[in-house]
Amino acid sequence: MTRVWQWNRPVTVREVLEDLQRERSIAYTTVMTVMDNLHQKGWVRREVEGRAYRYTAVSTRAAYAAALMNEAWSKSDNPAAALVAFFGMMSPEQREALQDAVRMVRADRPEGEHQEAAGPPEEAEPEGPGAEDAALRGADRRPEAGR
Repeated sequence: MTRVWQWNRPVTVREVLEDLQRERSIAYTTVMTVMDNLHQKGWVRREVEGRAYRYTAVSTRAAYAAALMNEAWSKSDNPAAALVAFFGMMSPEQREALQDAVRMVRADRPEGEHQEAAGPPEEAEPEGPGAEDAALRGADRRPEAGR
C-alpha cells in the first residue's frame, strides 16, 4: 500500500515489483498475490489494461490512519483517559499538528454549531484567541497511576 499511496496513481504489479527489488529480492508472484489480496479486502480497485491490472488506492493513507485511531479509541472503556494518554505520548510536532487540525475543523463549522455540539453553556468549550491552545493543554499532562 505504501507504494500505491506514494505514487498516488494507478500502478501495475510490475511497477511495484521493480521498485521493491531496489531494496530486496522479491518474486513477481508474491507482489501479485499481495495486490490481489488488497483488492479482495477492498483496499484497492483494479482495472484491466492489456494483460495486466492497474491498481488504485480506495482511500488515502490519512483516511486509513484516522480509521485505525477511531477503531482503537472506540474500543476503550474510558475514551477520555485514552485520549489523555495518547496526547501524553505525542511529540511537540504532533501536538502542533493536532492544534492545526482543531483549528481547521472549527473553521469549517457553520456559525453557532460549536455551542450546540458542546452541550449546556456551562460545559461549552472556551472560544476566542488561544482557545485551541487551552483546549489542548491537557496534552502535556500524563495520567497518574490509579486515576
